[in-house]
Amino acid sequence: MSSSDRLQLSRPPLERMMRIHDELRRNTLTNCTKLMRVLEVSRKTVVRDIAFMRDRLDLHIEFDAQIQAYRYTHPVTSFPTVNVTEGELLALLVAQRALQQYRGTPFHRQLEIAFEKLAGGLRDKISFSPTDELRADSFKNIGIGKTDLAVFNSLSSAVLRSEEVAFAYRKPGDAKRSARRVRPYHLANRENLWYLIGYDLEREALRTFALPRIADVEITKTAFTRPPEFSPEKFFANALGVLGGTGDHLVVIRFAAAVAERVREREWHESQEMRDLPGGALELRLRLGALNEVEQWVLSWGATAEVLAPPEFRASIKKTAATLAKTYAT
Repeated sequence: MSSSDRLQLSRPPLERMMRIHDELRRNTLTNCTKLMRVLEVSRKTVVRDIAFMRDRLDLHIEFDAQIQAYRYTHPVTSFPTVNVTEGELLALLVAQRALQQYRGTPFHRQLEIAFEKLAGGLRDKISFSPTDELRADSFKNIGIGKTDLAVFNSLSSAVLRSEEVAFAYRKPGDAKRSARRVRPYHLANRENLWYLIGYDLEREALRTFALPRIADVEITKTAFTRPPEFSPEKFFANALGVLGGTGDHLVVIRFAAAVAERVREREWHESQEMRDLPGGALELRLRLGALNEVEQWVLSWGATAEVLAPPEFRASIKKTAATLAKTYAT
């Protein structure tokens, strides 16, 4: 194999075509001889690349016999590395706005760079104003979690490298932090807050840690192997939001007609079953591993939600309601 052939194989076709595009855009004398020298490939490769750019990428390239060179018949400012429809681009821009939970993490800048690259490759293919189009769409997430970038970076690195970490953690209600040593399995964004799922070595069990409560992260450089049976989907399968459990609770809630339609419109959990009741009310059934989280959710519906089962859950809601009544009695 000749050195020219080896270079041809080592240089990606896209890189060659972008170099051809740069030569044509400058309106210099661009013919096969020059391109063979610049790209260090054969004449056959140059002709094939130009044919691909003309026929597959819709770039208006012609050979001018008078000057014996290739040229663009219309001004082309950017190379169309990606070709999508207006609707697909709009969907990407909507997704960009919806990903605000990544703000403050390394992913945010990476997403910005990715969208900039897409926009750069589409200027000659799409003609519309994203700003004008997106005035009809907006996103508002209440209570977006605050994430310390240094903590996130350290934990993300430990997860990727499968290395144990030590950190100080403050549980809700505790005045002080306690020392933890954890094998980090996964970082998850749930309900606008970042969580670490890992194996707590002292407690010998999987635990969920909210990143805002973590401080003083130290990567110990002690490697571990993540169990093959672990998956985020399985871990969160019996949780309404973040906190799962080892229990098996059939939760039954009756919603008043005033909010029944709002309940129907959303997917709350994979196990959910809905049944219409007389008068427009709705019955929702969920199979969950713990009750703490769903209790807060039920209380957020106020008097429009009534717990029917299990009995211990109904009793807990009744106790909370009595406390609320006492609080507001004065």
